[in-house]
Amino acid sequence: MLLVMDSDGPTLEQLSRAECMRLMGTVSVGRIVYTRQALPAVELVNFALADGDIVIAADSGGKLAAATGGAVVAFEADSMDAAAQAGWSVTVVGYSRAVTGSEEVRRLNRIELVPWAPGGRDHFLRISPSIVNGRRLSAQPLAVP
Repeated sequence: MLLVMDSDGPTLEQLSRAECMRLMGTVSVGRIVYTRQALPAVELVNFALADGDIVIAADSGGKLAAATGGAVVAFEADSMDAAAQAGWSVTVVGYSRAVTGSEEVRRLNRIELVPWAPGGRDHFLRISPSIVNGRRLSAQPLAVP
């Protein structure tokens, strides 16, 4: 579905699930939204996509790992060009789970997931997307079929 804000101005496009996941694969930083002490919490994290899931490396003793195992979480990634007033944003809602199988941990250790923050990351979380929504704002009008 394409929503045109102004025929001579920017356009807002709803993205398909496939396009959302493709775009998410082009960035390495996103935000996880979860519940901590019965309140919403948001953390900036590095991530990678593996087998259609979002994978985050975390400290097994940290608050993020403790709060998200088996929980419903939201995840958001985006990219923008402020000068052009254009960009995209994708939001995923799904169940997170701790990766516990030794073979799966070995496999995830081989993906390109390089945390920016200092400290150890000895724990992987997987988010399996159930709901995927995305929008792209383009500076130039898009052709409407």
